[in-house]
Amino acid sequence: MSTLVTGIGELVTCDGTGPEGLGLRHDAAVVVEGDHIAWVGSAADAPAADRQVDLGGSAVLPGFVDSHSHLVFAGDRSAEFAARMAGTPYDGGGIGVSVSATRAATDDELRALLRRRVDEMRAQGTTTVEVKSGYGLTVDDEARALRLAAEVTDETTFLGAHVVPAEYSGAPGARGDRAAYLDLVTGSMLEAAAPHARWVDVFCEPHSAHAFTEDEARAVLLAGRAAGLELRVHGNQLGHGPGVQLAVELGAASVDHCTYLSPADVDALAGAAGTTVATLLPGVEFSTRSPYPDARALLDAGCSIALATDCNPGTCYSSSMPFVIALAVREMGLTPGEAVYAATAGSALSLRRSDVGRVVVGARADLAVLDAPSHLHLSYRAGVPIARALDLSEA
Repeated sequence: MSTLVTGIGELVTCDGTGPEGLGLRHDAAVVVEGDHIAWVGSAADAPAADRQVDLGGSAVLPGFVDSHSHLVFAGDRSAEFAARMAGTPYDGGGIGVSVSATRAATDDELRALLRRRVDEMRAQGTTTVEVKSGYGLTVDDEARALRLAAEVTDETTFLGAHVVPAEYSGAPGARGDRAAYLDLVTGSMLEAAAPHARWVDVFCEPHSAHAFTEDEARAVLLAGRAAGLELRVHGNQLGHGPGVQLAVELGAASVDHCTYLSPADVDALAGAAGTTVATLLPGVEFSTRSPYPDARALLDAGCSIALATDCNPGTCYSSSMPFVIALAVREMGLTPGEAVYAATAGSALSLRRSDVGRVVVGARADLAVLDAPSHLHLSYRAGVPIARALDLSEA
């Protein structure tokens, strides 16, 4: 069945043309055939379709692509957030709280929590989401998390190298030391997880005793690649470190956080702009009182950037891409249009996807509609729920 979507006051195609790559069209229409876009153009020239949906002058844009999230978890860490607001610094240690709660939850409990969070994202305009494991940290729990994540998305990421769990924090050479955990992550855990994952990720952060060094991160990424997984990296979140350089060296699709960058890091990202995207997560800076990355400097240097929520129980329990866009405009030097592009086409690039994040013929018919006439309202009306995924089956 074909559907003509009309009454579009402003269509943001993010096709790479025009100012900021937004490819803006006015008085536009879109024809959807099945799950894909069949035609885009002026409403006056729209072809006939089996049915018509009139949006009454609303703005339409690609559904947001949230390329970094941790949605498979149980438990609550609101007290940790309150402590940070009172001055306690973040060092990654609170992840263990979520690990304990997630291990104790049943499959059905985790499934219900996961689906509720995905529904919450769609209600705010997100149509593609990447979901990481990382709150199980045993062979069975990591494989379970990825099996559940695969029920809601194709973009699943094995993050057994999130932190070293408490049972492996013994002294070097002792039973259960971190070297033994690294062997587990790159061995039987990876073997169990790989069939359910597209990506492998690692928290490369020498400023946290709970995370992984450059050498450990390299071992995880190379093992994941050998198992057929593509690469992502958590890097440069808590301080200057090797994450960005490692990601660029190994050709990772994305290096995420990028809170602390040296001039050499920026140069490396600019040189790898066609391969490695800097995925910025301003909700984390908001939730941890950390400095915001300079997105303006990254764009001006020629880097590719993306925006994502990092929705997780500890450092950013927000599923709102509109909130992220508003933060990027207010705190990181992006224009409203640049932030929208980074949250759609930019994030799609970080997932190496060309079928989402753009409103073009052949792409998936993943559209977001705004209760507003322009994309400018996403940052202009911060905190107001004006965005939603357009569900044509119910329209």
